[in-house]
Amino acid sequence: MKTIKVIHGVLLCLFINLFGAYGQSSEDGERNFLRFATAQELHEFFTYTGRNSPLISGHRGGKESGYPENSIEAFANTLKHTPVFFEIDPRLTKDSIIVLMHDASLERTTNGHGKLRDISWKEAQQLCLKDVNGILTDLKIPSLEEVILWSKGKTIVNLDHKDVPMEMTVALVKRLNAFDHVMITVHDPSEASYYLKQHPDFMFSAFIRNQAEFNSYEEAGIPWSQIMAYVGPMSKPENQALYDQLHAKGVLVMISAAPSYDKMDNKEEQFDSYIKVFEEGADVLESDYPIEVAKALKSFIIL
Repeated sequence: MKTIKVIHGVLLCLFINLFGAYGQSSEDGERNFLRFATAQELHEFFTYTGRNSPLISGHRGGKESGYPENSIEAFANTLKHTPVFFEIDPRLTKDSIIVLMHDASLERTTNGHGKLRDISWKEAQQLCLKDVNGILTDLKIPSLEEVILWSKGKTIVNLDHKDVPMEMTVALVKRLNAFDHVMITVHDPSEASYYLKQHPDFMFSAFIRNQAEFNSYEEAGIPWSQIMAYVGPMSKPENQALYDQLHAKGVLVMISAAPSYDKMDNKEEQFDSYIKVFEEGADVLESDYPIEVAKALKSFIIL
């Protein structure tokens, strides 16, 4: 990997602070856990201060052999290697149980066939999950409730919006009192407003990819203290003005490498691209390969 020079001393300190403990994975990953006692602590964790350490989001938990996406086992494995939070995909079974699955159909990630919405939770429990290579494992589809209960005191789960009605999501998070470690992906201010009317403590991963979307959140009065901004799949120089506006509001900026840098074949160029995201001002990198992002940051050479 080529050497990259960092000019700003603040960034140097961030890398030193974050990665001093990397490479010291424990059996259960406990030293990499993200723990919060209250929703306010979660909000503060996602507040931009100018001194934030780089954050990693594991897209669907990560893509590692033997560990299917959207499984508790994948989350636990990733946490053995790095502090990370997870973007996950809730969907409904025929009998309205919320489970984790990205696709509407069963074939890619399980040994089942047809649509998830056409089978019951009991039937879903009979299926086995496939890993990234399509190899069948003995692991099972988890319910969202299981994941939320498991993740408390370990990590943060970011719920993408698939086919689960917002009122069902609200009811589950409220029943489990999970505002200290659950955040919600929202695509526009109206969705954020709905959640906040149901409970004031929700934390959001919000699509804010341009000036118009920034303005829409400002005009809607959504608290910036409860927003992390997803700005797109690429780090681009023209994003800098948007970064500056979001940072001025105390908002962390996230880039998703899943549709972009994660698909690069050259490992050295891929690692350099991961680093460049942070160099150019983003604060969070979402990736299908969170363990690899952690390795890239750990191997980063600072002059």
